[in-house]
Amino acid sequence: MTIRYPNGNAYRAPATSTGPKFASRYTNYGKRGMTLEEELNQSNTYYQTHGLAVVHKKPTPIQIVKVDYPKRSAAVIKEAYFSTASTTDYNGVYQGHYLDFDAKETKNKASFPLKNFHQHQIDHMRACLGQGGICFAIIKFVSRQEIFLYPASDLFTFWDNQANGGRKSIPYTDIAASGIKLIAQLQLPVPYLNAVDQLLKR
Repeated sequence: MTIRYPNGNAYRAPATSTGPKFASRYTNYGKRGMTLEEELNQSNTYYQTHGLAVVHKKPTPIQIVKVDYPKRSAAVIKEAYFSTASTTDYNGVYQGHYLDFDAKETKNKASFPLKNFHQHQIDHMRACLGQGGICFAIIKFVSRQEIFLYPASDLFTFWDNQANGGRKSIPYTDIAASGIKLIAQLQLPVPYLNAVDQLLKR
């Protein structure tokens, strides 16, 4: 199936991807365990089941343009487009606060590449912050098996500096210092609400 961006360019899955397209936005690291998306989805299910928060993954907007019907009871999508640029991965409500955040993984040990974000995602988070929302990134260092909640305001600093000749990545040391490390619990692989509580106290 051919998937295209709004500008008509064909989508090509990353070379490391071995599964079907759109099965996940993240690389499956196999024996390393669940992907960050799977871990977050499990955590969100726990939060909602226990009445703690309502947070969902946003669907990817896709417009289908070509479908084949090899059987009367089956349809195969042959071509589709990303109808609009996606914003962040997750949003929801926690104790009356609007949450909006993105989830990213990297195999780098020393830094997180800013190229993993896009300008429209940064603009979206700025707009949400301007309306009093709580915005952040959940960043997983796969090789270290460490996950952090990194405040959007700190992300913006590095994003803006790169346009003025600054570095194109965020050092691990900064994420560890300014972010909040998330320690997995029995039924909560990514217990980020504890970190959100810390953000609210700042």
